[in-house]
Amino acid sequence: MNYQSILEEIYEEIQPEMSKGKVADYIPALASVEKEQFAMSVTLADGVQYSVGEASKRFSIQSISKVFTFSLALKIYSKELYKRVGVEPSGNPFNSLVQLEYENGIPRNPFINAGALVVTDALVSHYGDEYTTLEAILSFVRRLTGEPGICFDAGVARSEMDHGDRNLALAHLMKSFGNYENSVKATVKTYFKQCAIEMSTEELSRAFLYLAFGGKDPISGEEFVSSSKAKRINAVMLTCGHYDASGEFAFHVGLPGKSGVGGGIAAVVPGEMSIAVWSPGLNRYGNSHAGTIALELFTDKTGRSIF
Repeated sequence: MNYQSILEEIYEEIQPEMSKGKVADYIPALASVEKEQFAMSVTLADGVQYSVGEASKRFSIQSISKVFTFSLALKIYSKELYKRVGVEPSGNPFNSLVQLEYENGIPRNPFINAGALVVTDALVSHYGDEYTTLEAILSFVRRLTGEPGICFDAGVARSEMDHGDRNLALAHLMKSFGNYENSVKATVKTYFKQCAIEMSTEELSRAFLYLAFGGKDPISGEEFVSSSKAKRINAVMLTCGHYDASGEFAFHVGLPGKSGVGGGIAAVVPGEMSIAVWSPGLNRYGNSHAGTIALELFTDKTGRSIF
């Protein structure tokens, strides 16, 4: 299959959609990002990549980082992690306090903000402090990509912390229920730095290759998580990876994937490839408008949906 030709077709067809949606202006550092940008990359098992648009340009991956921290925490804690965070879709906005109150401080899944904060807190407990934890997260991403220069944008992280009252409230609420072990301020700062990691679609699609191949990188042969854990991560991506639009994404695209309010989406075709797309204009659910449509076009044109 000529993936390059397919990506070029998608790039042409997606042009009218790139002016739609709005950037994540509630994070001031992201408010000035030019909306009409687009990139898409596919990485195959042998490392061959196909790309269109600004595929080498790094952007803020935001909540896509939650897949990496969930992978790390699941490898460390295994089933014990599920005592602190569930695996069910939330059906509510990603920063909802109401559901967390009703459910006694146990977040529905690791991809809503409360769940990701618990995962970061669990990593801080394991690694000993927030600095070592951040280095472990960055090291994991660098190993996945083979790119030692990947880092976080300090300005974006600071901007998120300056406007992070809702996330601080989520963490304090969980702490009141006994589901938060470390300093709220320190761990939330670590969480924002994690979200401010910058990657390109080329790097992001390369990073997700381990989840397309049962937890093992098909190029290096390194096992990052076991096959059973990779199965569960992919399942949670399919059911929870796009917040309260996860069902809609599964319906239209039909792939396990994770979005971020920086405009990125990463997805996997099990046993075949990983895909990343970036377009900063977001739909009302906080997912890339043009990126979601591009992925739907990709699965339609290639027949590579899991359904």
